[in-house]
Amino acid sequence: MTQPASIDMEKRAFREGFKACAPTMAGIFAWGMVTGMAMVKTGLTIWQALGMTFLVFAGSAQLAALPLMAASAPVWVVFLTALVVNLRFVIFAAAIAPHFAHLPWYKRVWHGYFNADITMALFPVRFSADTVHQTEGKVGYFNGIGYPNWCAWQAGSVFGILMASQIPQSWGIEFAGTLALLAVTIPLTINSAALVGVVVAGIAAVVAASMPYRLGLLVAVILGMVAAMIVDTALDKKKEKA
Repeated sequence: MTQPASIDMEKRAFREGFKACAPTMAGIFAWGMVTGMAMVKTGLTIWQALGMTFLVFAGSAQLAALPLMAASAPVWVVFLTALVVNLRFVIFAAAIAPHFAHLPWYKRVWHGYFNADITMALFPVRFSADTVHQTEGKVGYFNGIGYPNWCAWQAGSVFGILMASQIPQSWGIEFAGTLALLAVTIPLTINSAALVGVVVAGIAAVVAASMPYRLGLLVAVILGMVAAMIVDTALDKKKEKA
């Protein structure tokens, strides 16, 4: 395949990825806006909030860490909570990594920064595990999802940071963040293991809501992950026997 043809294929794949993720952009913007507002209302300066949104780029970890920071929780609790909440990205990266093994390490690091929930929801559907040796179109498709997702998130986050003092608390705008999370979570619940993980984590979060330093969230995430792994392992063994 000639180089111009390969470039053209990546451009088409980019457009395909963008078309696939476009319906989620409004929700991502809303989620970013709520997170941006939360950073400022928690006590961060505008510059600290801007630095956090561009460097961290992990809304769930940010929303989990901010209340702990506001409550003057120990640093290890803040970092451990953010780490556990973000552990899913290790799983996401491990699942997608074989498709990008042909790239230099610095390009893999670059793409790793843009890896997100929506990427994991869409990329494996377009490129299954049996296409791991196929290289054409994967970078374009990944970027078609990752770049617009990043732009929507940052636009919403920056808007929330700058407008935090202008939007009254009585508006209940944080509910938009809940809706955005649901819009991202529901497409990711693609099998029984994921469903069990969501249910267990949800129940645990409610039961452990009274724990200090919001540790209930950490407990819920861990229990949800363990439950999902147990079910996934059991299903794999069942398939092997069959």
